[in-house]
Amino acid sequence: MKIKQLLKQNIAFVTLGLLSIPAFAQTPCNNGMAGPYPCNGYDLQSEISLNQMNASAGNDSWGWTDPQDGKEYALVGLNNGTAFIDISDPISPVYLGKLPTHTQSSTWRDIKVYENHAYIVSEANGHGMQVFDLTRLRDVSSPPQTFNNDAHYSGFGSAHNIAINEDTGYAYAIGTSTFNGGGHYVDISNPTNPVAAGGSSLGGYSHDAQIVIYDGPDNDYNDGNTELFIGSNEDRVVIIDVTNKSNPVMIKEIMYSNDGYTHQGWLTEDHRYFILGDETDELGSGFNTRTIVFDLLDIDATTPPRFEYYGPTGAIDHNAYVRGDRLYLSNYRAGIRVLDISDIANGNFVEEGFFDSYPSNDGTNFDGAWSLYPYFTSANIVISDINRGFLLVKGPELGIEEEMATAFSVSPNPATTSITIKSQADPITSIEIYNVLGQQVVNLAFDSGLTKDINISQLNAGMYLVKVNQNTVSRLIKI
Repeated sequence: MKIKQLLKQNIAFVTLGLLSIPAFAQTPCNNGMAGPYPCNGYDLQSEISLNQMNASAGNDSWGWTDPQDGKEYALVGLNNGTAFIDISDPISPVYLGKLPTHTQSSTWRDIKVYENHAYIVSEANGHGMQVFDLTRLRDVSSPPQTFNNDAHYSGFGSAHNIAINEDTGYAYAIGTSTFNGGGHYVDISNPTNPVAAGGSSLGGYSHDAQIVIYDGPDNDYNDGNTELFIGSNEDRVVIIDVTNKSNPVMIKEIMYSNDGYTHQGWLTEDHRYFILGDETDELGSGFNTRTIVFDLLDIDATTPPRFEYYGPTGAIDHNAYVRGDRLYLSNYRAGIRVLDISDIANGNFVEEGFFDSYPSNDGTNFDGAWSLYPYFTSANIVISDINRGFLLVKGPELGIEEEMATAFSVSPNPATTSITIKSQADPITSIEIYNVLGQQVVNLAFDSGLTKDINISQLNAGMYLVKVNQNTVSRLIKI
């Protein structure tokens, strides 16, 4: 079976990397709303509609950071192709263009990245796997453009999903007509020359999977070489040793109660816990969004210990990804939910924020946030929304530049008449303040000093951006 489409005030540091601020600024989350969107702690940086991308539906998403200059790009799946968006200026993104579908339109498209190349599959008949050289995005003179692929793999037709193990250079097409819908292995070590490398029907049809070189607590598999395929296989989780592509070995099949459709999951960074989303258990059992956590301390255990987290709404969970001590979860009509999982060992998850890209309601239906990508160093988060297309949001997570900014403090914040800016180490040589229209309203220079008092009584109430020494930005609320 395949699921068919019945087709969300935090004061935090933000990275803008600006010398000047574009006129189209972000919409902060104030009093539980960012413009039309319900939110808690997550601001809307920008958005691009489906209409702007000449599409009628959105689906999956991924991201790419150019190793040459650190610029960030969103890769957004659409019903009729894949959109490429330059988000290096997060409040004024540039839609660079689209790689059209290889055959026909489809609700389902999936994208992953390896060695500066995007690998794209779809459930469109005969689609195969498109390969696109992302370095071509460095110089797009007249966006948006219509792109062509750089290579194509035709070893399968349609595929529901694709997973890539970047450590080994293998792609795993999932849900194809080959290998009973199990993993179809492709050697992509030469990115534009994909080569068939076998496959496996063990465990039957895989809807999604994560493949890793295991680096977890079970010494039976922690030898630095064992490659594990953790598949979400309709009514069970499977763990398959795929180290030897010509002889994959089933290690474990994990069943659980109240299953609806075992959809997708992700390992914690220490590889101890597997966090699973079941796509139709909310529909079938009537409870709130359920996330299931399996403790894989002993992978061979007959019945791995597990616990369940229930969210605040009845929305259907879809794709989830782990970064550090946070779980980023796309919840269809409830948008994205961000959970603190630092106390996972004691079975505790705490929702720390959300951004709801489907404002109408949080019902148990297949609309809204299909997926998200939370791995940019800037900590900007891509949301790919079925009904709205591309949204970029930002929460309290610190990006790399923002971590540098913690050497400075701005207080009080919010403020009424004045603020004090303090440096922990470097002398303050300049302070600039911008309003949300990108207009510079304060520009001060200093010879030295670690503390500066700034009069802001002349500023209107609202949100401002404070830039210190030309490379540190903090948000300021004037009341």
